[in-house]
Amino acid sequence: MLALLCATPARALSLKWVANTGTDGAACGTLTSPCRTFQQAHDNVANGGEIGVLTPGDYGTFVISKSVSVTNDGSGEASVLVGANSTGIKIAAGVGDVIGLRGLIVDGEIVGTFGIYVQQAAAVHIQNCVIRNLEGGGYGITYFPQSNSQLFVSDTIVYNNGSSAASGGIAIYPFGPDSSLSINAVLNRVRVENNVVGIRVDGSGDLGGGAHVVVRDSVVSGNVGDGILAISTPRRAPAFVVVERTSVVNNAGVGIHADGPGATMLLNDDTITRNGTGIGAVNGGQLISYGNNKNNNNIGPEGSPTGFYSPM
Repeated sequence: MLALLCATPARALSLKWVANTGTDGAACGTLTSPCRTFQQAHDNVANGGEIGVLTPGDYGTFVISKSVSVTNDGSGEASVLVGANSTGIKIAAGVGDVIGLRGLIVDGEIVGTFGIYVQQAAAVHIQNCVIRNLEGGGYGITYFPQSNSQLFVSDTIVYNNGSSAASGGIAIYPFGPDSSLSINAVLNRVRVENNVVGIRVDGSGDLGGGAHVVVRDSVVSGNVGDGILAISTPRRAPAFVVVERTSVVNNAGVGIHADGPGATMLLNDDTITRNGTGIGAVNGGQLISYGNNKNNNNIGPEGSPTGFYSPM
């Protein structure tokens, strides 16, 4: 009994709740007195704690500055509605912090700019989320860390985002003058649909190890620009992408596009069809095929890989 009594206050600090009937305050977050917004629950929860959702509702935009998990498991739509020129969820945590987001809907309502914007964290896990309608000129997910970091996105749909050539679904940009900076991302079972650019991996703003990305078992479809774009510039960091068991279809630009001397993409068991151009490599970019991809029936040229890996 003593152990239970001692554990209860600690658990209260590490778990806070939100509800559409809640009220914000310095003491909110219990089951009987939930907070009204994610921001207040975040501010009240202990570092490393969790925020749970009791009822459907819009819980407001918020900034994450510490290790925390925000979890919605079966309560209905837990939304973050993003206003004009605004960001839904900004992650500006410490270099060792780990963030989890699960079961959330981030909706720009046509005018919002950024859905989830990662500035700093050791790792960010995005699972079972919907990021949509960010047409204010940004991206649904912007991964822009300024320290070594990892991003994991799974079972998530990112659609109807972007309004210009430099906007769209998911952007992965390492950024910083530190030559040791390197970031990693895994996009697994992700649908990136009806954006401007689908997925952009860009090493041109970094002097370090660049970006290393895996896109696996995913669908990239219906985007106005390129489906998956890796881009770099001379004397800048690499943009390295593995695309595996992924359908890249019906994109108006190039389905899979490597642009620049540090842009390298490995293609394994992918389907590339009905794009403006199937695959393309320019300005020294590299497209390396494992020889088991299906690239045909594109609107324009199919394109060719720049090299092949022999089967092991």
